[in-house]
Amino acid sequence: MHEGAPAVSRRNFLAVAAASGAAAVATPGGHAEAQGVAALAKSAPVQAPDHAQMEAEIGTPIKVAATMAEPGGRPGSDYMVDVLRALDIDYVATNPASSCRGLHESINNYAMNKKPELLTAMHEEVATAMAHGYAKVSGKPMGLLFHGTVGIQHAVMAFYNAWCDRVPMLVMSGNHVDAAHRPPGIPTTHAAQDPLALVRDFTKWDDQPGSLQAAVESLTRAHKVAMTPPYGPVCISLDAHLQEGSAPAGQIRIPKVSRVSPAQAASEDLREAARLLVAAQNPVIVVDRGARTHAFQAMLVELAELLGAAVVDQLGRQNFPSHHPLNQTSRARGVATAADVILGLELNDFWGIVNSYSDVAEPRQGRRIKEGVRLISINSRDLFLKSNYQDFQRFQEVDLAMAADAEASLPGLIEAVKAALTPEARAAAAKRTAAHGTAVAKQLERMIGVDATYAWDASPISTARLSAELWAVIKNEDWALVSRDVRLSNWPHRFWTFDKPYQYIGDSGGAGQGYGMGAAIGAALAHREHGRFVVNLQGDGDLMYGPGALWSAVHHRIPLMTVMHNNRAYHQEVMHVQRVGNWRDRGVERAHIGTTIEKPHVDFATLARSMGMEGIGPIVDPADLGPALRRAAQIVKAGDPVMVDVVSQPR
Repeated sequence: MHEGAPAVSRRNFLAVAAASGAAAVATPGGHAEAQGVAALAKSAPVQAPDHAQMEAEIGTPIKVAATMAEPGGRPGSDYMVDVLRALDIDYVATNPASSCRGLHESINNYAMNKKPELLTAMHEEVATAMAHGYAKVSGKPMGLLFHGTVGIQHAVMAFYNAWCDRVPMLVMSGNHVDAAHRPPGIPTTHAAQDPLALVRDFTKWDDQPGSLQAAVESLTRAHKVAMTPPYGPVCISLDAHLQEGSAPAGQIRIPKVSRVSPAQAASEDLREAARLLVAAQNPVIVVDRGARTHAFQAMLVELAELLGAAVVDQLGRQNFPSHHPLNQTSRARGVATAADVILGLELNDFWGIVNSYSDVAEPRQGRRIKEGVRLISINSRDLFLKSNYQDFQRFQEVDLAMAADAEASLPGLIEAVKAALTPEARAAAAKRTAAHGTAVAKQLERMIGVDATYAWDASPISTARLSAELWAVIKNEDWALVSRDVRLSNWPHRFWTFDKPYQYIGDSGGAGQGYGMGAAIGAALAHREHGRFVVNLQGDGDLMYGPGALWSAVHHRIPLMTVMHNNRAYHQEVMHVQRVGNWRDRGVERAHIGTTIEKPHVDFATLARSMGMEGIGPIVDPADLGPALRRAAQIVKAGDPVMVDVVSQPR
């Protein structure tokens, strides 16, 4: 409010509103709201700004300036910003709150909102998902700034996703520890003695430093822990008095930043693994979250080609080119059954490769692979586990286990394989490569030439048609997909050529809903500096957990094409209820209850427009799909986000 403008004090506003509201209730004819507003406008006194009230709410600028101008004194939060800069933190996503106001103000006015830059999110879960997607593209953590206990509570599910997916992020939350100096009311309600206990089981490390020097050291240690494989989220509780208090110059030392080299497998173990792989008749490599950096894919291609080994990519990252002749992901069960040596790289679930599980009324499980198969594992997860949450899956015994980072160990394994190869082994590898290439080419021809044609002209639109039309639009762009495509029956991975290491980032890790849009925005932000064309295949139910994410994409002008897979249901749950209904011989007719998103249908294009984003659709006629996608592509190329709402088949 500028000086001299008419003002209504809060007390007068509430009094007038209460009186006009009572009058409005008694007014017939449906004009209550209009008459109430008119009464308020007529009754409100015109007065000068209440400077005493303003001072109580925002403080006196002169006093703040005096505090900051004390000889040698600097706000503690300025030192925290210095640490974030030293750690190369480019962005801090936040849903603003009072316990973080010191650090928030320092980013605004000390850092001038540049390195780090604040990203405004409508919900902490969305902010955390943004950091999740960003890290998987950029290779470094984003900062997060949350309000005490309630901010952490909002972000919990997204933390768990990041933990399961082994993604680094630096979470900072405010708190008021000292009860003797803690503001009463909400700041006390939102304070805790141990605020990070809630997330300790699924974060890699946390701390609540008691001094400013300890705080800057804790932030530095946290970053180091987060960026040491296996990666993971870390949390620091920064007390408000540490942020808002000051320290004389020279008393606080910003630590030197150092990185920890990832653990590599022992040379003798790599030589033994190479011996087993070279001697194998049917070696198979299974990889999940192997690609820690862009260097991984090229090394895995080299290893597979040396061995003529089938590669099964579980798509935790962009691990292997989708149309390489040795990519046997679509034939995963067959090649695993035929294998005599299996190398697992950063597998989340080795047991699931070795064994089968039938989800029927009386579940059955059995061994999938042949007797005598040799199992080799290179996995950094063996370096760090926690016991409560069972994301580490069922135990699988292996013949050779290396607790090490797979990417860091690949160069040594490649050299060991080269040393072990004989001319006969090279010839056998070439023969296997040709056979694998022929088998997968025939399968691909059948999938595209036959399977994809089913329901091609149907409405709702088939997921194969959606994927094919989208590929026609993006294939000549420098594109990247920032979402999982399993809910589209993996059609993009069948149609599209994924051959660059940045074209895919995997899924959420913990399968928690509400991840998709936020993660896509964070990933698109990291791609933005490279000028890439970014696509998000968005689930409808997932977006409804945090639709405010759309606003953040517009506000920060992050170019992103979001294609809504609008199947109007939580279809995974539809199928689960159908399955149980069939087990119990009750039928599937009522499986839609509690699982579908209808009556009303959500108009996602209109939802996007309400957030300032261009919304196209809903598209129900497949003939309209191509033009809609081409129009959306032009919007993205102009630097803006866009939503294309496609009413589609369930899978």
